[in-house]
Amino acid sequence: MRRFLLARLAQAGLVALVVGTLCFALMRVLPGDATMRIAAGRYGPDAMTGQAAEKVRLELGLDRPWPAQFLDWLENLVRFDLGHSLVTGAPVIEELKVQLGASLWLAAAALLISLAIGPVAGVLAGLRPNGWADRLGLATSVSLRAVPPFVLGLVLILVFAIWLGWLPPAGFGTTRDLVLPALTLALGLAAVSSRVTRDAVATVAKAPYFAFARHKGLPEAVVVRRHGLRNAAIPVVSYLGLQAIYLVEGVVVVESLFAYPGIGHALVHAIVERDIPMVQGTALAMGLIFVAVTACVDAASAWLDPRLRSAR
Repeated sequence: MRRFLLARLAQAGLVALVVGTLCFALMRVLPGDATMRIAAGRYGPDAMTGQAAEKVRLELGLDRPWPAQFLDWLENLVRFDLGHSLVTGAPVIEELKVQLGASLWLAAAALLISLAIGPVAGVLAGLRPNGWADRLGLATSVSLRAVPPFVLGLVLILVFAIWLGWLPPAGFGTTRDLVLPALTLALGLAAVSSRVTRDAVATVAKAPYFAFARHKGLPEAVVVRRHGLRNAAIPVVSYLGLQAIYLVEGVVVVESLFAYPGIGHALVHAIVERDIPMVQGTALAMGLIFVAVTACVDAASAWLDPRLRSAR
């Protein structure tokens, strides 16, 4: 366990260094004058003048050499200080608390909905391969994955917000505001997780120990629960880890469509406004989430299959 934790801490440190360096370099090589964008973000589009840009450059120290600015960021990172937004002046860590918190709520809701749909449909299909449940699940999965998330979101808005009037089309602050964006993400995730679960369950159902449990006369529910679910859970858990990463990092379109103030939406605005500390802090948070999720997936897989613990 100590070796496992030390390896993850080293990985987190490497991710912080690589992500910070890449973000700093890429933001610096973008075309255009960054101070113009920052002045527009601070004072409005009318402030995109050379005089305002020069004032911002001197005020924020952007006239200093790039290596000096980067070393300052590294020094602050060692002190767990992500700096301040160049546009709002607020501490980056405070901005991230709000944005990341909103994205985590959305991700958790979408993951719960997808778990209630995908794995259940996958188990039913895997126990009877090529049956009606398997064929229906395949057709539904392919159809949902073929539809881009923004199209699916627009369809849900049209049906549930405009035609039926059951839910708000956009916004943030209540549970009702969370339903449509979470459902948009969950349907696409459930489409894939159902097939992953189906393949895993179908493989387990062909195993000799599964057939032997049936021949002993155990009820089907007991056979599936004791001998099927745990053995089929390892690939499903691995895929759920990928889902969690996607939900936090890949929801830019959905957050923008539903006017949801998450971390992906904030990253896009920070890039447009050339807010380098916000870009670095947001990307760093996403990278560390990746490390944390992969560590949880590895731990869960080792718990499900003791052979993985001995392999380590």
